[in-house]
Amino acid sequence: MHAPPTLTRTAQLLRLGERRFDVLVVGGGITGAGIARDAARRGLDVALVERDDFASGTSSRSSRLVHGGVRYLEHGHLRLVFESSHERRVLLRIAPHLVRPLRFTWPVYEGARVPRWKLRAGLLLYDILALFRNVAPHRGLDVSGITGAEPALARSGLTGGAQYFDAATDDARLTLATILDAAVAGATVLNHAEVVALRREGGGVSGATVADRLGGRAFDIQAACVVNATGPWTDTVRRLENPNAAPAVLGSKGVHIAVPAERVGNRGAVTLLAPDGRVMFVLPAGPCSVIGTTETETRAVPDDVRATRADVDYLLGAANRVFPDARLTGDDVIAAWAGIRPLAAAAHSGDANSASREHLVERGAGGVITVTGGKLTSYRVIGHDTVNAVFRALRRRSPRVRSDQLPLAGGDITSLEDELAAARAAAGADDIAAWLVHAYGGDWHQVWARVTQDPRLGDRLHPDLPYVGAAVAHGVAAELGCTIADLLIRRMHIAFELRDHGRGLAPRVAELMSPQLGWTDRGAEHALDEFDAAVRRMFTIDP
Repeated sequence: MHAPPTLTRTAQLLRLGERRFDVLVVGGGITGAGIARDAARRGLDVALVERDDFASGTSSRSSRLVHGGVRYLEHGHLRLVFESSHERRVLLRIAPHLVRPLRFTWPVYEGARVPRWKLRAGLLLYDILALFRNVAPHRGLDVSGITGAEPALARSGLTGGAQYFDAATDDARLTLATILDAAVAGATVLNHAEVVALRREGGGVSGATVADRLGGRAFDIQAACVVNATGPWTDTVRRLENPNAAPAVLGSKGVHIAVPAERVGNRGAVTLLAPDGRVMFVLPAGPCSVIGTTETETRAVPDDVRATRADVDYLLGAANRVFPDARLTGDDVIAAWAGIRPLAAAAHSGDANSASREHLVERGAGGVITVTGGKLTSYRVIGHDTVNAVFRALRRRSPRVRSDQLPLAGGDITSLEDELAAARAAAGADDIAAWLVHAYGGDWHQVWARVTQDPRLGDRLHPDLPYVGAAVAHGVAAELGCTIADLLIRRMHIAFELRDHGRGLAPRVAELMSPQLGWTDRGAEHALDEFDAAVRRMFTIDP
């Protein structure tokens, strides 16, 4: 499945002003992407706008997991686990390049809050709620089994544990693949376009005024229905409809850190209990191990949320406790970042850690449909429920469409192994081939075709990483990449994997982007300054 040839920013801008849409989706994170795809696949004329870049908020700052939510079992959220387990199966099928099985090892130590018997009982329930259709059922392990799977784990007090399966993903590219599939189905999508006001007609909301943050002009979008899917920014948009609207979102800050994989020594994913009893993960991520996450209530402005030194120390301490030879310090941290989970305030009770991830769809007095809560894994369900509300608002009957059978962009492949073999033959390097196929699926052929036109695009951007110049050219031409941050933070993970977050590569990336975007020397310098500001805003560790 391929993005339409008209997926350029100019073409999208023209389409947004041409007609009245059935629905305008505000927000280009995973939730908005799922809504736009579902609505377009059900035949609605859809527009989607995002104030920054697709997945630039919470949807690119997650644990990069598609999972049933084993830790939600403790809080009794069984329906959510059942739903998430089903969605995990669906995403493994419709996005096999982006969602891949991941085995987790869970060690248990003497005095742990979750002893072995309770862990086994919980994982059995996890298997049951997945209808025993996970990649494989969990299995209990004795001490030798745990240390055989993860030799670097602490052995003192180890009593055994278990292994189970969930799935890993690239959160930003999963969002992008969903956006691209919405565009294939006819949706008009635009990033760097901020809703600054809602249009009204006859007492109801009939569209929005949008500021093009790159072009510097404002324009109106007409729509019969408006959906607010802006995550942590939900209340900001709600107040455009009703200045006195009560808060609908509870912000929960989650922090992750990336450290060199060889310093930790984990072979795969490890589930651990932090000293305060919180369930956390150490996850493989290319050259890095990602450790996370924290969960604390926050009232921070979403644009300014960052990791603090206390957050980093908490994560390092938790990892050092179970990987004692790592002896991680702050100097080992390659990147630290924070996101805000937009929990539904109406469903909140207790602390953020125990708050439900259930989603809520409501219609405001002006007709705006607002969706809050939810989690990445269940984004398709959220989209389906929200679009049902759109059809009710439009007083139209929805056609029956099985979006769970339709592959996402790049997911229409018969064999991942065959694609990997073909990519290895073309690229001549295992790591480049693996990255091409896992990032683009069957569409990797489109990316590599640019190398046949200009062999220099086959050069690595960094000698130790698999990313090549063709990804930059493709990101601009076919994925609406408009800024250096769009490319180095979201369409590739370079900013998470290098200590300078890609600053050293940015001039080369600007050089590649300039001809496609018409940047002058001054324009390229401005783009570099903006990238530096974006890196500081996202990766600075606050005191």
